[in-house]
Amino acid sequence: MLFSPDDLGAVWLTLKLAGLTTVLLLLLATPLAWWLARTPSRWRAPIGAVVALPLVLPPTVLGFYLLVSLGPHGFGGQLTQALGLGLLPFSFGGLLLGSVIYSLPFAVQPLQHAFEAIGARPMEVAATLRARPLDAFFTVALPLAKPGFITAAILSFAHTVGEFGVVLMIGGNIPGQTRVVSTQIYGHVEALEYAQAHWLAGAIVLFSFLVLLGLALMNRRHARMLT
Repeated sequence: MLFSPDDLGAVWLTLKLAGLTTVLLLLLATPLAWWLARTPSRWRAPIGAVVALPLVLPPTVLGFYLLVSLGPHGFGGQLTQALGLGLLPFSFGGLLLGSVIYSLPFAVQPLQHAFEAIGARPMEVAATLRARPLDAFFTVALPLAKPGFITAAILSFAHTVGEFGVVLMIGGNIPGQTRVVSTQIYGHVEALEYAQAHWLAGAIVLFSFLVLLGLALMNRRHARMLT
């Protein structure tokens, strides 16, 4: 058997985490990316830098501060306890929150670029036809930004699948709760189980290659449609 029951459990939890993270990111990133693409506010650059921060921060640094802030003495931990949610570290909820924060720029930036590429003209035309801003957003901006949404969804999902540092810091490596593929591979290597690690690592390599190939083909097709 190529994959043990523990391996399959880690794969299932990874897919569940990546799926939920992608859905939440698209919901959160869409209004944020729209604001960043269109606002003249002086806060655009600082907020854009904060959104992009996970791209340059070591994952362990981000995971450490999430662990501290969501712990019993942190502001986030005190808030979740006051709301009756308990503490999020070393739980699937904490893992999900960390994944959303860590993958945020992979959803926001493709959407922001897609909205910027639309320009102001389509929205102005919609306004002349008496479309309300919200109606114009859903009927004009969103369809035109479809390639950006596809890119954001694929990158967010794939990036979540490959997480390690943030996952290990905020979620630990608890079987059935927070043990995902990356930490399962780490466990195999620690136990000198290189054959099992090879199968899982190889699957991740193949998955990553197919994601990048799919994005390249999609972008190529979109470029042809525009010419």
